[in-house]
Amino acid sequence: MLTDKQVRGKLVNQGVRSLSDAELLSILLQKGEAGGSALELAERLLEAYDHNLMRIALDGPGKLRSVAQLGIARAALVSAALEIGRRGRAAENSMRDQIMSDRDVIELFQPELAILPHEEFWVLYLNASNKILDRVRISQGGVTGTVVDYKLIVKRAVERLAQGILLVHNHPSGNPLPSDADTLITEKLVRAASLFEITVADHVIITSGECYSFRSHGFFDWL
Repeated sequence: MLTDKQVRGKLVNQGVRSLSDAELLSILLQKGEAGGSALELAERLLEAYDHNLMRIALDGPGKLRSVAQLGIARAALVSAALEIGRRGRAAENSMRDQIMSDRDVIELFQPELAILPHEEFWVLYLNASNKILDRVRISQGGVTGTVVDYKLIVKRAVERLAQGILLVHNHPSGNPLPSDADTLITEKLVRAASLFEITVADHVIITSGECYSFRSHGFFDWL
């Protein structure tokens, strides 16, 4: 394991992109605990959050203080730095104008939806080249669900002359697997949209960790 001084040297000589997540965190933490290094403290912090930086950002400085025994100043610094990163990703992804895979969808929506304590259901309206014509939040609800009007989604697709629609919603619980309600609304939308020769490109469930694509799991193969 590198020393804290070596981590700083690596940043200066090789650039910030050369640093691992733990090394980046150690730069923010500046020092360790009880004689240990900042890098060792960063490793323990990441391990507590399954090496998921977004989950650290979700908890905020109050929880970080108890999990990693950080003072308020360092906890606030880590929380603020991760939020700056999240906002930067969200701003960059908002300029995306074409969807080619479920990974594109995840990169577009995860920075915004994964941090929410409630469910939101969004629809991307696409042209024949999968370029985004419109992006609409259809509904928002509680922790375990939201009401979705599939007729309204199809009506908007027809009005926008969309060739495809792509469904996106989040699971605040962190469980990426679709519920029976998720499956049912997807089936309804596929059938309703097909009456107007509109394709449902995918339905992607967003969490702060693993996400779920109906298409990549073969859902549309048997419809």
